[in-house]
Amino acid sequence: MLINCAAYQDGRKLADIDIDSISDYVARPECFVWVALKDPSPDELAVMKDEFNLHELAIEDAQHGHQRPKIEEYGDSLFAVMHTVEMDEQGELVIGEVAVFVGANYVLSVRRGARTGFQSVRARCEREPHLLTEGSAFVLYALLDDVVDRYFPVIETMSAELEALEDRIFDKNDSAASREIIQDLYTMKRRLVSMQHHIVPLQEAIGKLTGGRVPSICASMQEYFRDVYDHLDRIARNIEGRREMVVTAVQVNLGMISLAESEITKRLGSFAALFAVPTMIAGIYGMNFERIPELHFRYGYPVVLAVMLAIDFVLYRRFRKAGWL
Repeated sequence: MLINCAAYQDGRKLADIDIDSISDYVARPECFVWVALKDPSPDELAVMKDEFNLHELAIEDAQHGHQRPKIEEYGDSLFAVMHTVEMDEQGELVIGEVAVFVGANYVLSVRRGARTGFQSVRARCEREPHLLTEGSAFVLYALLDDVVDRYFPVIETMSAELEALEDRIFDKNDSAASREIIQDLYTMKRRLVSMQHHIVPLQEAIGKLTGGRVPSICASMQEYFRDVYDHLDRIARNIEGRREMVVTAVQVNLGMISLAESEITKRLGSFAALFAVPTMIAGIYGMNFERIPELHFRYGYPVVLAVMLAIDFVLYRRFRKAGWL
């Protein structure tokens, strides 16, 4: 589906144009054309291939999708793939894919799966004509910058969820939910790993635009691409730190479970000791022997009961003082 198709010159929009007119404007060196598609059909991509003279391998990648984030050169043009990451109402990650064809005087973006469009990027570019004069390189930077900026709210939301999980670990009223906490922590780790899979390859790809042999299309925008690279580096470090926090939280949670089990074991052992002493004494006097000490003593029964209670009282005080009860 066609979203936008416009021609620009000297940093300003000339007009919205028809698809059939794209090749005419591309042939004019002072202009560049910016086309945006959403979930295009093979026929639409075939038309774009003819209008922009795109490489068939890049078209194939854009058509099938499910590509790893990358930036590849095809002659004098670039083909970039980036992933958008958004969070739905249930807190699940929604992954989209954006393929961008960049030539000296054209930009073609193909969006699949992303819930939010890039109208704000186009508006931003049109508000900055002094940068839009750089042409397709600035548009590529603006698209990359917008995709990277969308990562930050997702990371912040996941960080807040992780802090809430850490609070639950030390919540004595929620000690029965330890299994659920571990499951939630594992889910959090899996989402962080998923984020890392989308971010790290894109960071490596953008590194090609910041130094060394930079493609001629992007040579004048190295500082801007370096800024995007720095943002991705900060996000990648943030994710790695959160992953370590998840691992630590799992270990702490398991330690809290072991500590709780130890407390229960001590309590059970204390109660067992309190019952063991009377049981032992009662067992001795329950044996069928004639010559048991104090067997015919008039007050033997109440004395034995008193001794049982006294021993249990002393044991209870000791266990209480030691924190076992």
